[in-house]
Amino acid sequence: CKLTPGKIWIIKSRRITSSNCFGGGSGFSSGDNRGFYSHGGGMGGCLSGGIGDGGLFSGGEKQTMQNLNDRLANYLDKVRALEEANTDLENKIKAWYDKFGPGSGNDGSGRDYSKYYSIIEDLRNQIITAAVENAGIILQIDNARLAADDFRLKYENELCLRQSVEADINGLRKVLDDLTMTRSDLEMQIESLTEELTYLKKSHEEEMKSMQGSSGGDVTVEMNAAPGTDLTKLLNDMRAQYEELAEQNRREAEEQFNKQSAALQAQISTDAGAASSAKNEITELKRTLQALEIELQSQLAMKSSLEGTLADTEASYVARLSEIQMQISSLEEQICQIRGETECQNTEYEQLLDIKSRLEMEIETYRRLLDGEGG
Repeated sequence: CKLTPGKIWIIKSRRITSSNCFGGGSGFSSGDNRGFYSHGGGMGGCLSGGIGDGGLFSGGEKQTMQNLNDRLANYLDKVRALEEANTDLENKIKAWYDKFGPGSGNDGSGRDYSKYYSIIEDLRNQIITAAVENAGIILQIDNARLAADDFRLKYENELCLRQSVEADINGLRKVLDDLTMTRSDLEMQIESLTEELTYLKKSHEEEMKSMQGSSGGDVTVEMNAAPGTDLTKLLNDMRAQYEELAEQNRREAEEQFNKQSAALQAQISTDAGAASSAKNEITELKRTLQALEIELQSQLAMKSSLEGTLADTEASYVARLSEIQMQISSLEEQICQIRGETECQNTEYEQLLDIKSRLEMEIETYRRLLDGEGG
């Protein structure tokens, strides 16, 4: 007969006694929600009453069989619901393994990091950008350091050049003093030569006057003698010679004075130009030195600022990486928890399958017994 809910089993065979009742090793019991099968129980109502010859069950037996029939129908409904739930769970597990399991194209470990890929990619791009920026900052720092060293070398060279120019200026000052002394000596010599020339002119004029005065009287002497020397001509010749000699000395002195004066003026002009050029160069070097010092200070300040920015950036990214690592660890723990729950559900499912098989065996045994009694 079929075990249909709400019907009474009718058996036309002989009397069923307590020796054919279900009990002992296995049976049904109303356990907790996760299992409907337990060992050591009984059917709850044994078929212990007697059945008349070819008649129906008595009132108590009918009620007992109806209760058994209802309970069995409830158990079958629950087993069917559990089968459907297990089938749904199997489908979900299969879909999850198809999507995230090995060979699915995702992480080989079965961990779902897909929703974090965009965040990780963004952070990786930011890290790469920060690394490039850090490399650029380090390059700028190295360039600033090299520029500072170059400026320091230029400063030292300019300082040496300045000291050399100052030494040359001091030497030129000494030369200028010597030339001034020489010029003073030459001027004194010119004055002495001028005074000597004036004295010679006066002496010559006095001699000429005295000679003219001595020849001023008229003396007429007639002598029959050889003609004498012309004193006037002789004096004129002497005067011409002295004048020529004085003029030559004057020209030579004037020429020497002009030459020495021109050389002195040229030397003074050259020294003045060199001194002015040296002063201009010193002024320019001072300006360059000040500009280099200002630029060096700015480069050092920029280096300090870049180092501070680099340290802040590294600290920020270390903190962000630590936070991401903590998130990943938390997600791994959640995945492990989900895997444990899934394994527990698989174990429970296997237990339910075992219970189902045992129930089916009990039902089949029950059906065979009923069919045998009916035969």
